[in-house]
Amino acid sequence: MRLTEVIQTTGLARSSIYNRMNEGSFPRPVSLGARSVGWVSDEVQDWVEARIQERDEL
Repeated sequence: MRLTEVIQTTGLARSSIYNRMNEGSFPRPVSLGARSVGWVSDEVQDWVEARIQERDEL
């Protein structure tokens, strides 16, 4: 997934995604070339599902 798709899927802003990555609470991207990265869609979807599960546990 490219960044725009990650933003659409999670509802997070670019800065929030990178802040959470720095905290270790969001999947890290994979290098696709010298100047491009992408996220593994299963990892992003697992992250979203974990947020839903956390909400439901309250």
